[in-house]
Amino acid sequence: MTVLYFKTHYGFLGYGFLGTKFLIWVVLVSSLGVIMTNESQAVDAPAVAKATFGGGCFWCTEAVYAEIRGVNSVTSGYTGGRIPNPNYRQVCSGLTGHAEAVEIQYDPAVVPFEKLLEIFFATHDPTTLNRQGPDVGTQYRSAIFYHDGEQKQIAENVIAKLDQANIFSSPIVTTLEKAGVFYPAEDYHQDYFANNGSQPYCQAVVAPKVVKVRKAFEDLLKSK
Repeated sequence: MTVLYFKTHYGFLGYGFLGTKFLIWVVLVSSLGVIMTNESQAVDAPAVAKATFGGGCFWCTEAVYAEIRGVNSVTSGYTGGRIPNPNYRQVCSGLTGHAEAVEIQYDPAVVPFEKLLEIFFATHDPTTLNRQGPDVGTQYRSAIFYHDGEQKQIAENVIAKLDQANIFSSPIVTTLEKAGVFYPAEDYHQDYFANNGSQPYCQAVVAPKVVKVRKAFEDLLKSK
């Protein structure tokens, strides 16, 4: 497919956002108290909750959250647009309004929403409008699709604190959108990095994010 070739051919450009700045971000955000720790979880948290994020190519976002303890499943798909049951080619046209996103089923008693947000902001650039590295278009927008008022409030607070602390060199442009229908992507997109880790785009763009998540969030890994 043409779009797949685009990702494969230009993926070597990578994301300059990741690297030393990634590790500095994790240290700063923790010291500022922007993100709540496990001790601050609500006592009556549901056994299973849902979070939906758009952070550029969903192959990357899926691979990152698949590493995290307390995450029961990560599904790549499309949401936030105008047409029902979109396919990959339609979404990549940029004409549907849908974003590439992941729907996460997680246990908030193990990993709270705030921690998922910390990972979200640390593993993509939330300051580039409708773009992540070489992937350009509204389908690659940085977005939090909140499922209730609490998630919206938490996300607003985190964004405000990150901007106030000048964690990033430019203002955060992440959109907050009410979660609507989530359409799972085609089967070949699911577990893409796990099944296609040697693919050039995966090696150049996805793998570095996974490596850095394993280092920065070592205490949250499923392997621990």
